[in-house]
Amino acid sequence: MASVDITAKIPNNVDLASDRRLQRALEQWQPKFVQWWEDLGPSTFKTNPVYLRTAIDVGQGGWANFGHVSMPEYRWGIFLADREPNRKIAFGDHKGEDVWQEVPGEYRSALRRLLVVQGDTEPASVEQQRHLGGTAPSLYDLRNLFQVNVEEGRHLWAMVYLLHGFFGRDGRDEADQMLERHSGDSDNPRILGAFNEETPDWLSFFMFTYFTDRDGKYQLASLRESAFDPLSRTCDFMLKEEAHHMFVGTSGVDRVVQRTAELMREHDTDDIHPYGGFNLDLLQRYINFHYSVSLDLFGSETSTNAANYFAAGLKGRFQEERRNDDHLLKSDHRLVPEVTGAGIGTREVTQLSALNETLRDDYAEDCQKGVDRWNRTLAESGIDVTLTLPAVGFHRAVGAFRDYHVSPGGRLVDPAEWNANVDDWLPSSADRNHVQSLMVGVTEPGKIAGWLAAPSRGIHGQPVEFEYVKI
Repeated sequence: MASVDITAKIPNNVDLASDRRLQRALEQWQPKFVQWWEDLGPSTFKTNPVYLRTAIDVGQGGWANFGHVSMPEYRWGIFLADREPNRKIAFGDHKGEDVWQEVPGEYRSALRRLLVVQGDTEPASVEQQRHLGGTAPSLYDLRNLFQVNVEEGRHLWAMVYLLHGFFGRDGRDEADQMLERHSGDSDNPRILGAFNEETPDWLSFFMFTYFTDRDGKYQLASLRESAFDPLSRTCDFMLKEEAHHMFVGTSGVDRVVQRTAELMREHDTDDIHPYGGFNLDLLQRYINFHYSVSLDLFGSETSTNAANYFAAGLKGRFQEERRNDDHLLKSDHRLVPEVTGAGIGTREVTQLSALNETLRDDYAEDCQKGVDRWNRTLAESGIDVTLTLPAVGFHRAVGAFRDYHVSPGGRLVDPAEWNANVDDWLPSSADRNHVQSLMVGVTEPGKIAGWLAAPSRGIHGQPVEFEYVKI
């Protein structure tokens, strides 16, 4: 394993200096990335010093340092986790063989597609969030937004390195195209639908980082199982940073629910909109939207592509090696949802063809943990309301439910009933207008907007009132 060269033009631990061709190619891509960041990265506080975490190593301890840095001067780089000695392929047709350090020719196209789809999500979320800085509810939250943004930029670098390093001209072209597609662009949008949605406010941002970044956790964890060892090691390190993104969403929604409960108790009413908060029914509609959009990211319930990726050893399941089966899945079966004229039911398919649904199930179970915690907060405040995740078929654009309307409770409904109730189930224009009305930036250290509670602790041992962004 190469040591970390933190002083290089492109910080890395892949011994980039020993491969002049690859180094030149990445240094030619670097100005395009910098221009993209300038054009479509954060639109406010672009050059203000921000208390950011910067990767400097890959070990368990001391892998990052913290300090104020202007985002254009952030040290984006290429980091792979240490190689696991004698690592073997854990699943699929090549189970038990040595992992690959190069891309087998027969899997070149499929593996490149996996990298492109994953890599495309990274700059997309930065583009979605670029205007949020001006309405941050505190300097603490502003810093967390920018930390997410710079690390999404580094995750793009991770995928670009693999494309440049292992896929030749095709990889270089794909890397360029990641900067040419833009979130929500009508002519050249991002590949996945959730990354073309707007993130117009901080409630949406917290929901996005709770639900959609959690999808990222499961996708990266599945790619970490890959027989292509450089991809596995890349995703292993990316998951270190991804944990913070989910923390931002988890703690953000926690604080919103806590503040909602406080305002309901203080004013003895369910309607706290006049007091600068978010009603619980509004929060439920935001949950409904962001969860359902994120479910689509896992794809259709059955997928030949997913089965082929697994059989080839390119993409495994979440925590593959902990699963108690043969890791081949050719004779195992499970049920997946099905919609017919008789209503919503199930059908039996092979586990191998239903890998997307299995990953979606793991994700849904993880999401439920947060909902349970929010409901405990409400119950401890004496509030007899329960937040829920909507049914898996609600508001879906991918898979078995894409041509049907399903209520949050899981009931098949006709278009008339859907249209009559959609503003009770999904955020309405009135909801979005109310949320937007509370989006007023707070830039005084230690101060926080009135629609969410203060964090329980600061970042990296600093107090909550620390000057996380120097204004």
